[in-house]
Amino acid sequence: MALTAGAPTLRRFVQKLSHPDSRTFIGKGKLEEIQAYIEREETVTMAIFDDDLTGKQVNILEEALKVKIIDRSSLILDIFARRAQTAQAKTQVELAQLQYLLPRLRGLWTHLERQRGGIGMRGPGEMEIETDRRIVREKVAFLKEKLKKIDQQSTTQRKNRGEFIRVSLVGYTNVGKSTLMNLLSKSEVFAENKLFATLDTTVRKVVWENVPFLLSDTVGFIRKLPHHLIESFKSTLDEVRESDILLHVVDIAHPQHEDHIRTVNQTLQELGAMDKPTLFVFNKIDLYRTRNYDPYIDEEAKAEIEESLQGNLHHLFDYDNVLVSAATKENIDLLRAKVLVLVKDLYQIRYPYHAKSWE
Repeated sequence: MALTAGAPTLRRFVQKLSHPDSRTFIGKGKLEEIQAYIEREETVTMAIFDDDLTGKQVNILEEALKVKIIDRSSLILDIFARRAQTAQAKTQVELAQLQYLLPRLRGLWTHLERQRGGIGMRGPGEMEIETDRRIVREKVAFLKEKLKKIDQQSTTQRKNRGEFIRVSLVGYTNVGKSTLMNLLSKSEVFAENKLFATLDTTVRKVVWENVPFLLSDTVGFIRKLPHHLIESFKSTLDEVRESDILLHVVDIAHPQHEDHIRTVNQTLQELGAMDKPTLFVFNKIDLYRTRNYDPYIDEEAKAEIEESLQGNLHHLFDYDNVLVSAATKENIDLLRAKVLVLVKDLYQIRYPYHAKSWE
């Protein structure tokens, strides 16, 4: 994520604690270790924490380390702000930023906190903070109303799509959903090898063998996605909630792909979308072979390994799956065939008179 935001990582520090320190999040010894490293490396201007920090923790850490402190939420929000293209995405990002900022406003006014509160002791710092809080709350209320109107428009658009079966591409960020979307729908959706390249839901009408359905590309999920971000992006995620079929895209070449699957499943559970017919699409099989296979292995052995891999993944997650490569277009026809079966079966159940007319 740091690289996506334009911040190359020079050093990573890891610490295992039973619970975070209430003042500094990390332990005293680890703080001194980081402090010593920053003093040696003059090029360091920022420290990024892979968890959310309170305003108090940010202040103490900035004072101790003498660099800018960024936590997980603020880093994700920065990436979201760069990626937002439509009015809906920009409004959602701005709302999430303000909701993140509100409880941390006190930390922005430390230079005015010399006069503490109490009867007859209301200092200018506290007055300034209260003014800012009121402005932020008013802005949050305004943005929520604006999103309600956008959400109503989106709901109307979804209703106007008629009785089409809806298929949504879901998955961890940067697994190739947009590239697959372009292949399956023959459209040009923005795709890039970076986190959160897609923030706006894109919907395309697809017709295979005279069977029409709607295919949508959605925002990628990520582990420890802050709750206020899920709330802010509710209207975007409604596309997932209202889908009939999910194509869960996974980067099979990633060493933590099983953790990614669990993260996405957990988010789908929170959205109430886990009970939908699902097909796992294990993408980047070409990259998986490059990283894991001996160069002298024969084709028969490769086929056995991949068959075993599919069987293990089916056993672990209890869904049908297909191994594909969006980059080389391998098994894309097989993926289309599996999706078409799911769509036809659902049409047969829901709209049997339509299904008969397509036979």
